[in-house]
Amino acid sequence: MKWRHLAALAVMVNGLFPALWILATSLKTEAELTRTPITWLPHAPTLANYVHAFHDQPLARFVFNSVAVALASTALTLFVATLAAYALARLAIGFRDLALSAIIAASTFPLVTLLVPLFETMRALDLLNSYAALVLPYTVLSLPVCTLVLVSFFESIPPDLENAAMVDGCTRLGALWKILVPLAAPGMFTAGILAFVNAWDEFLLALSFNAAPALRTLPVGITLYQGEFTFPWPVISAALVVGITPVAILIVLFQQRVLSGLTAGGVKG
Repeated sequence: MKWRHLAALAVMVNGLFPALWILATSLKTEAELTRTPITWLPHAPTLANYVHAFHDQPLARFVFNSVAVALASTALTLFVATLAAYALARLAIGFRDLALSAIIAASTFPLVTLLVPLFETMRALDLLNSYAALVLPYTVLSLPVCTLVLVSFFESIPPDLENAAMVDGCTRLGALWKILVPLAAPGMFTAGILAFVNAWDEFLLALSFNAAPALRTLPVGITLYQGEFTFPWPVISAALVVGITPVAILIVLFQQRVLSGLTAGGVKG
């Protein structure tokens, strides 16, 4: 048990320390940050860095863009992944195992290898410098993992439930949305949060596809605080805290559903 406790402590420290250090830095002055010996906690906490973070750059606009893109891509991902997962879990599809293997393989592709094809596709569709230029690729990138999560959940739900609904007059799609989706709520929450976090944190595509200042997302916007010869770490840390907070709140509010979603789908009922 002691080793388990030590391992759990190590994981907790590894996960929490960077976030706590960023929070502490965001409350320090530039002078205190460069002081030696190092100060672990701010001696005179200040919120001035947060004021500068919103004043020096349009941080509120960056946050709005990230929220809009993340919510739109999450909704689209869940819709498409639900249909795909239902087809793989319930319909007699030829080469089903091959399709699942292809989905798993697609999820392992490094993003940098997809950058040029995705850029050319967005340019051909005349979608560069728009929300759609990020929503569509984020949906494609999140679909493999979300589909696999939902396939596992749908397979754990007895087919008799939806069959009974269809006997009572429901169509197959009606049974899916009215019976299976509510029963697979933990899996839907898990897939949704995975898709949201993936879109919220992504940097490379957001930097490459949207050059318009008004469409910059939060990860790209935070890089603008760096000057040619200056690194205002307290202000950058304040902007990072603003970016971390929504995801942290989301995880705290729905942690039980996420944990049950990650574990319950693997047990067939």
